[in-house]
Amino acid sequence: MDQPPISDYGFLSDCRSGALVGRDGSVDWWCPDRFDAPSVFGRLLDPDAGYWRLAPLGPSRVERAYRPDTLVLRTVHHTPEGSVAVTDALAAEVGARGHQLGMNSPAVLLRVVEGLGGRVRMGLDFAPRPEYGLLTPYLHEQPDGAVVAVAGPVALTLRGNGPTLRAGRDRVRQEFEVTAGQCVGFDLAYAPVHGEPPARVDPSTTLAETVQAWQAYRGLHHYDGPYAEQVRQSATVLTGLTYTRSGAVAAALTTSLPERCGGDRNYDYRYSWLRDFAMTMRAFWVAACPTEANRLFVWAARAIGRIGDKPVPVLFGLEGERDISEHELEHLRGYAGSRPVRVGNDAWRQRQLDVPGEVISAVWRLHDYLGETFDEELREMVVGLAEQVAATWRLPDHGIWETRDGERHHLSSKVLCWCALHRAVQMAPRLGERADPRRWAAIRDEIRDTVLRDGWNDRVGAFTGVFGSAELDASALLLPIMQFLPATDPRMRATIDAIERELGGDEGLVRRWGSDPAGFVLCSFWLVECLLLAGEEGRARRLFEQVLGHANDLGLFAEQVDLRTGAQLGNTPQALSHIGLINAAWRFADLSSG
Repeated sequence: MDQPPISDYGFLSDCRSGALVGRDGSVDWWCPDRFDAPSVFGRLLDPDAGYWRLAPLGPSRVERAYRPDTLVLRTVHHTPEGSVAVTDALAAEVGARGHQLGMNSPAVLLRVVEGLGGRVRMGLDFAPRPEYGLLTPYLHEQPDGAVVAVAGPVALTLRGNGPTLRAGRDRVRQEFEVTAGQCVGFDLAYAPVHGEPPARVDPSTTLAETVQAWQAYRGLHHYDGPYAEQVRQSATVLTGLTYTRSGAVAAALTTSLPERCGGDRNYDYRYSWLRDFAMTMRAFWVAACPTEANRLFVWAARAIGRIGDKPVPVLFGLEGERDISEHELEHLRGYAGSRPVRVGNDAWRQRQLDVPGEVISAVWRLHDYLGETFDEELREMVVGLAEQVAATWRLPDHGIWETRDGERHHLSSKVLCWCALHRAVQMAPRLGERADPRRWAAIRDEIRDTVLRDGWNDRVGAFTGVFGSAELDASALLLPIMQFLPATDPRMRATIDAIERELGGDEGLVRRWGSDPAGFVLCSFWLVECLLLAGEEGRARRLFEQVLGHANDLGLFAEQVDLRTGAQLGNTPQALSHIGLINAAWRFADLSSG
């Protein structure tokens, strides 16, 4: 099977987990228990790892869109015989409104077929394969017309209000006809095999309830600045990537979608990175409200725990788990043959010195909201992180791109060390007796002098990614974004121009480094911010709109974009790509208000 392009997939979420459904009507990814749980549909990573297709039997012309302010997807299929709409959603809990969305999601996948005109012959092909495709379930027909699929720890109950479902040996295959005005609904409920059986739901009623839940949630959040439609959509995607029970935001829905098809840089992104923390917080403040930012902050503080001598991990599980050791799923062929397929992410073991700066800058963003006096746990966290930076900033690390080929002195890591101490000094009156602002300020200034001396490369005429290296790195764009240097500083202007010239391309995409095989969406939005900060509004706007053009038809971004073909690459939907969009749009708003 030729796997669909990554951009073919639409994103469904119940703020507990998410699913991907292709333009062809096939749900090819769903991990129903939570984002980082084993899949029951995994055809995204192997043709034999499970799927659920619901679509016309013959060829069709497809149009699709989300219901406004939701992740409820409506796909219209136009065939020579007629037209049907298939509406897909992960069900919200009945009655959930506002910030209750996702707190008690029932883990039910809804699919409702509506006849729009003529007669359309539909095909249903349901082939679950739990545990990332390792298990083939037993299928049992029930007296009420349901089919229960049981394998290992998983029970899946498929129901419909159309033709009676018939179980084959390892799948349900069914054909049925839909005429204009007719509605046929299906629901698929997940439950632990030894738990209570799921309650029956009415697919159409539950679908309407889910639309209301999403729209009520978005109704609490208002953004009327530039590019409002794109910002609202990206904010909805970020909400969909939020594990509401803890407040953590998953970096992406998927694991092991490749940076280059056939390559081996395939990692599991279904966890929450502290590095993304400050940018996520800013995006929530711009496009959402303080509630989301505050819940994310509480999650991070609890996940970090009491700080000792060991580096703070860069990422955690969605409920704050620290050990998310990596292993390979050798039975899976990978997307487009890209192996290995990985579960877990060993980056949690790395030393990445920028992390305290990300966390402390997030505290700084919230400091007015948190009150004049920080509580004991917050004081301990900020002071502990500041002391860790003071003790370790001279060490090499793996950097923000999480290289696995050794530690180096990365420019962006040192800048975030400076940021950590700079913000800690500013917040020192709220940090109690253990705060040491005079010593922190001295070390902060030493870090700044070191960056300006060792980060600049005279031969290149720019700040480079690693001290002593001649290789440009897009992470240097963080210097003005983190307020280390103004974008108008001659050295910074030279760096911005060099990155745009050497790492940019005709399509507005920016690579992380010279040999990077694809444009990195976040870096492209960083360049937009830097151009705005440098007073280049026209160039920034042209670049921003070019990057927007690389979203799929639903406004979704993966991590990267192939420079030659324009195909999306990497895990999807990628939180940082959407965060970059929101924060760059906010710069336009800030410019107009300033």
